[in-house]
Amino acid sequence: MPLHSLTPLAGGPLLGRWHLTETPAELWPQLAQAAEYAPLLPARADGPRQAQWLAGRVLVQQLLAAAGAPLAALRNDEAGRPFLLGPGPRPAVSLSHSGEWVVALLAPAGTAVGIDIEMVRDKAQRLARKFLNEQEAAVLESITLAESAGLQAQQELYSLLWSAKETLYKLANRRGLIFRDNLLLDLPAGAWPVPGTLPARLAVNGTISRHQICYLRPAAGYVLTYCC
Repeated sequence: MPLHSLTPLAGGPLLGRWHLTETPAELWPQLAQAAEYAPLLPARADGPRQAQWLAGRVLVQQLLAAAGAPLAALRNDEAGRPFLLGPGPRPAVSLSHSGEWVVALLAPAGTAVGIDIEMVRDKAQRLARKFLNEQEAAVLESITLAESAGLQAQQELYSLLWSAKETLYKLANRRGLIFRDNLLLDLPAGAWPVPGTLPARLAVNGTISRHQICYLRPAAGYVLTYCC
């Protein structure tokens, strides 16, 4: 199926979700600036990755239309972060994809944005020591997963925390950050609801900024986080 939803968020951002079932051949005709994008398609991407890449750009195209903004080509900077071409201030954008889902966040110019979607797997739990610090790991011992919320499996919880730190990393828009030291989650003890928000902090160059990461379960087996 094509576009799943476009959801306005408080303050002006738009959240877009695309449930990917198309092949690259089916997505190319939907891209208004296909000739400009053709040379940018990652050369080593296989069919599914090409479809994710293309769907992300079609989704941003639809977000721009929904926001009443001019059509603009999407590019990536040296660090791989997406931005929109064009004169004057352009809307801020963030993209993510995993499995059969592609998501994007479009926000007014000058807004810091980050979004991430993850397929629930055991990978995040296996790598927890690499991205969770001692304080975060200790709080996990006191967290209970609410039966009615759907976040019942440990794999899903760890995937969510990994996704939250990915979103925070994109929000910071700075290279060289260490997930354990610079991207901090103030995990609440007790029952874990869905959807909800996670208090978070960015510790960069001796300064700390505070943020709220929104999270939800867009489909069975997936977690989604975003922040503006």
